Amino acid sequence: MTQQLKTQIEQTPILPNSLAIWGLGQMGVAIKGPEGVLYIDACLTDVVREEFGEFWVRGYPPPILPEAASHVSYYLISHEHLDHLDPKTIGPISKASPKAKFVTTGWCKDLLADLDIADDRTIFPPILQPTVLPGTTCRVTPVPAAHYGKDFDEQKGYRWLGFIIEWNGVVFYHGGDTLVYPGYIEMLKGLPRADVAMIALNGRDYFRELVGVLGNFMPMEAAHLAQELGWDVVIPGHNDLFPNNAIPFGHIIEAFENVTPRQKLKILQPGELYYYVK
Repeated sequence: MTQQLKTQIEQTPILPNSLAIWGLGQMGVAIKGPEGVLYIDACLTDVVREEFGEFWVRGYPPPILPEAASHVSYYLISHEHLDHLDPKTIGPISKASPKAKFVTTGWCKDLLADLDIADDRTIFPPILQPTVLPGTTCRVTPVPAAHYGKDFDEQKGYRWLGFIIEWNGVVFYHGGDTLVYPGYIEMLKGLPRADVAMIALNGRDYFRELVGVLGNFMPMEAAHLAQELGWDVVIPGHNDLFPNNAIPFGHIIEAFENVTPRQKLKILQPGELYYYVK
């Protein structure tokens, strides 16, 4: 699949008012606009199992190998957990795409330096302020997330991020890992409304938390959010790579059917292209 996906990403044309979106698994996604390709939170190796044991066995092989990703313009990282900042993915991609720049929080600065990524290749955009990525028309606005807590440090900034991406007439929201926190909905209502929202939707429960697994949105919460915020399409993320940290997709579909039955849902398989035209 690696060569086929690489070719598809590089050769897919981009029409006005559209984005090409490929699932990479977990919260990983590749987005192609008119001037380049963004990767977000790609985890393309078995690094989590190697570090933390068999609970974290992958459910499928990576749809593309890191060393094949020679087309990356910008690489966005929502936070430093290994399934979002995978050093064995980022290291080879930084070499395969030597002009790629990395957009993230200050909490990831030292980890990127450990991978020999030069300072001039890293961007730490100000929170809640749109930043145009050089060489593109893409505007990225980082928003605070709360991976249980909304951790903040005066030097590093917010630890957990989501991203509002405005590009080619389309707004894409990558929620990162988060729960609803006080002011979250009001904050998003004050930002450009997402046409496509990819949110971490693997739920949470006491027994996973007992072994240190931090959860994310419950299906009913996500359905109410989509309705409240007027998202056009919801992509459930964070619910496929690790079978031990996932819920049945049927639970997600049922919740949306109960709350907002006409809501568009796209379950994006690893390596699958979703071409969104506004």
